[in-house]
Amino acid sequence: MCSRCFALWFALGERSRADPKSRDIGLAIREDGRKRGLRGYDAGKKTKGRKRQIIVDSLGLIHVLVVEPADVQDRTGGKTALSKLAESPRLKLVLADDGYSGQPMKDLARSLGFEIEFVASLKGSGFTLQKRRWIVERTFAWLLKFRRLRTDYDLLCESTASWIYAAMIRLMLRRLVTT
Repeated sequence: MCSRCFALWFALGERSRADPKSRDIGLAIREDGRKRGLRGYDAGKKTKGRKRQIIVDSLGLIHVLVVEPADVQDRTGGKTALSKLAESPRLKLVLADDGYSGQPMKDLARSLGFEIEFVASLKGSGFTLQKRRWIVERTFAWLLKFRRLRTDYDLLCESTASWIYAAMIRLMLRRLVTT
């Protein structure tokens, strides 16, 4: 190694020890795991990240998907999802979780041309089967089989929605192949 190259290397080495930011170029500066993009904190579930509002049919296939920060209330996300569902002419009845209940949701559904029914969870001990309550939960369980959807890696809500659609396409194609 020539003396000029050695002096340059030594100078760069000294500078990187003095300035910690220049030493870790390409590495994450933060150690707290914060991510960029639209994220929120849901105080009810005590989770950070994003919420996924879906409307599925009786087979569990997604018709409407809304991905938004977790600090958006369920009723607000439900209104967004219902307004996207307005293009479905054959729809007559929508079953919704009790967290979406309220007169504004009923009014919105009525103005869009379908009826909405809220299914409340029964308080008590043990498991009780309820009318169509498990269909959306089953779809979420299918989606969580995909590692990419278990942890929120994406910067944009649109990217998360695209991965969810890709996962559902894969599920539907596998069902078509097996039949």
